[in-house]
Parts: sequence; structure tokens; C-alpha cells
Amino acid sequence: MSETDQPQTIARILSEALPFMQLYDNQVIVVKYGGHAMVDPDLSRKFARDIVQMKLSGFNPIVVHGGGPQIGSMLDRLSIKSRFEDGLRVTDKATMEVVEMVLAGSINSSVVTDIQAAGGKAIGISGKDGNLCVARKLERTRLNAETGKQENIDLGFVGDPGQINPEILHTILQSEAVPVIAPIATSLDGETYNVNADTFAGAIAIAMRAKRLLLLTDVAGVLDKDSKLIPELTLAQIEQLSKDGTITGGMIPKLESCASVVRGGVEGVVITDGRVPHCVLLELLTPHGVGTRISERRV
Repeated sequence: MSETDQPQTIARILSEALPFMQLYDNQVIVVKYGGHAMVDPDLSRKFARDIVQMKLSGFNPIVVHGGGPQIGSMLDRLSIKSRFEDGLRVTDKATMEVVEMVLAGSINSSVVTDIQAAGGKAIGISGKDGNLCVARKLERTRLNAETGKQENIDLGFVGDPGQINPEILHTILQSEAVPVIAPIATSLDGETYNVNADTFAGAIAIAMRAKRLLLLTDVAGVLDKDSKLIPELTLAQIEQLSKDGTITGGMIPKLESCASVVRGGVEGVVITDGRVPHCVLLELLTPHGVGTRISERRV
């Protein structure tokens, strides 16, 4: 592109983005931030720029971040062993202390710093602040192959969002800042719980009546049997694709979680590829995006 053509190209891009900017004006967009996008410095900077651009464009972004790899690294350094059940980290008291230190401390501060370095204003909190999330202990069961009976799985201090009190988020948004939330919560009896970031972000999106929930992942989105991206899925299609074996493994509970968020009133949930630079803006400000959108019906 020549220097002469560049201003024209920029003007055209901004003009084409206008309908999408109008669509999301003053709307809440919840973004779950994790995976490769979080640990790659260049992608982290571009993500921060996307969030600042959203805020300057009149959107109301809320960031919920994960931090599994960073937690695992710190546990290894401290020689604390951890194991997983159904993709969830079994969290004893010692592990919970490390989880809180990493999520609500170093990671949360780093995300806030990146957004502010990009020219924005961000406030870091956890689900414990302002009783944002009052959690309950997550209950899981599994079938005992020997007895044929269901048995409880004790995940320790792993929580499920029981109640969301969004007042603190409204206060932060009114201050023109971006809330950056670590998925740590407290229970009614004062225990601290580790909450899955996807689940936490979904609960926040429902409580805030968000227009969109974006889940940044390390996959392109939902793929068909030919490994091609499925750009849109309705709730009815999810059930069918699960039955015919198109979606398998960990994608099944992820899509079931997305479906519950849509049923909770969020217009669309997008599983998007966090490895793609500026994936957030590509999803929101272009016709096709870079992931799979789940909604009640095709739009």
C-alpha cells in the first residue's frame, strides 16, 4: 500500500465498521481472556489495544481473565502437586492460596497495566470485591465402574457462581474504566473459591445483560467433520451436532455452557481464536469475525 492510498484505506475501513459500532454502542461486551493470547507478549498488547478501542468506540467492555498455565507454573515452583477431574483443578487449601495469589495478584495487575499502557483506564478486582460473586461449592459426580453407582467427586475449593451482585461493575463502568476481573469468589460462610473463568464470565454476562460474550480460546472455533470452521450455530444445531458426533470431547460441555448463557438472555456467545491478532475487533467490527457464534437463532 502506497502512502497516498493509506488514508483512503483507513477511511474505508472506519466507514465499513460504522454499522457495527452503532450496533454495540453503549452495550456491555464481556470478554473471557486466556490461552495463548495471554502469554504471548505481542498478542497481549494487541488485545489491550482492542479493549481500549472498544471503550473509545462507546462499548462497555468487561474483561474476565483465566490463568491456568501461570498457576501450574507457580505450583511447580513451590512443589505443590495438583490433579484434574473433568478438566477442573482439584483445589486444596494450599493450592487455593496460590491460585488467589496468581489470579488476583500478578495476572490481574498485568492485564490492567497492559490496558493502561495502551491508553485506557482499567480497574482490577476479583469476584470477592463488593461481593461481586457469592459462590457455592461445585458438586460433581461420576459413575463408579466397579459398583455401577454414582459417587461424589470432591474438587476442594472449586466454586460455582451462585449469585452475582453487579453493582461494583456498574460503578466502574460509569467511571469510564474497564473492569478486569479475576475469577475468585467468596461463599456465604466466608470461604474462598476458584471458579472456572468461562463459567464466571458467563455468569457476569447474564447478570450484566451483555450483548455479547467472547471466549478467547486456542482453537479456531467449532469445526465440522471436515475440520472446517462453523461460523454460526443455533441452540437446536448444537444438540444435533452432539448426537451425530460432529462435536466431541471438551467442546461438548463448552457449547452446553454457551447455550445456557444464551438462554440466560445474552444475544450471542462467540468462541473465537485468541491466537489471531486483534481477534476481538475482527469479531465485533467485521461481517464474518474469526470464530463460531452461538445464538438462539440465525441472525
